[in-house]
Amino acid sequence: MFVDRAKVKVSGGNGGKGCCSFRREKYIPKGGPDGGDGGPGGDVIFRASIGEQSLVDLRFMPHYEGQNGVPGMGKGRHGARGADKVVSVPCGTIITDLETGEVLADLAEDGQEYLAARGGRGGRGNARFVTSRNRAPRRTDPGEEGEERHLSLVLKTIADIGLVGYPNAGKSTLLTEISDAHPKTAPYPFTTLHPVVGVVQYPDFFRLTVADIPGLIDGAHENVGLGHEFLRHIERSRILLYVLDMAGTDERDPLDDFTALQRELELHQEGLTERPSLIVANKMDGEAAAENLERLKKAVCLPIFPACAVLGDGLKTLIAELRAILEKLNHDEQAKKATEAEHPATNLDEYFSEDVPLEYPD
Repeated sequence: MFVDRAKVKVSGGNGGKGCCSFRREKYIPKGGPDGGDGGPGGDVIFRASIGEQSLVDLRFMPHYEGQNGVPGMGKGRHGARGADKVVSVPCGTIITDLETGEVLADLAEDGQEYLAARGGRGGRGNARFVTSRNRAPRRTDPGEEGEERHLSLVLKTIADIGLVGYPNAGKSTLLTEISDAHPKTAPYPFTTLHPVVGVVQYPDFFRLTVADIPGLIDGAHENVGLGHEFLRHIERSRILLYVLDMAGTDERDPLDDFTALQRELELHQEGLTERPSLIVANKMDGEAAAENLERLKKAVCLPIFPACAVLGDGLKTLIAELRAILEKLNHDEQAKKATEAEHPATNLDEYFSEDVPLEYPD
């Protein structure tokens, strides 16, 4: 079961109460107060993990609590801290406050954490209140209550490659042939009802991830069908791979399909179609495929890779090109980070603030 939306309640653990105690030992008639402090409550932490693919666990368990702190004890013994509650979520999970609508965290990388609810502070024992005038205080503090919040979690699939195409274009078959994923395939539209991520493994152990986005339809940007449910999973793909049915199944024109797909992506998020993109001319074993391919080459300037996913034709060239583009993107990003580290940008706003009048020498 694939779930990419969930609402949860998180509560930090309550702090343990402080202890009121007095030291009593033989031959020490006035030992004084020795009550220990209560331990702080545990936190609730969300942690991104590549081992998670869905928010299904949060759908069936919508309440998470940190453990309460242990109360303080006599002989100066402080209570133990409550254990944290760590909740694993898929990479690409966005956490939003339900009451304010504020985006609190975007857990995009493996191991990234967000402290969702802080545990309460432990109470002070009576040993903390000793003064020169009050040598035997009986005052203690109760532990503070933990933080409580209502959150909304939305998953946006993270993958290097995003497969985009109309229903029954052969995206699932393509993903099955080039990766270790095995989505359901059948000769009818909307066989795939949720995104499926597969890993392409190369002989030298280089890896890239490919996401099979369920087929789009006209008006998806207006949430027609399952529009937004599908489109948001494309936003994080670094490379777009358009899968077109060159055989013209269901009397579709691949050139019209490509134009419509780009329109839907651009209307959903401006600039989305400007990302590195390739076209897979799938189902080249069809009768009208050769003619449609020539028309497509004349009308489109993107790289086109003729293929037949069912037969496995043309896929080696495709995955080699995907790797080359991804390695170039990685190299460019590393070079950009190195340049920014060597030459940090100067904040000119502090020098050209409108609040500070310019002074000129006489």
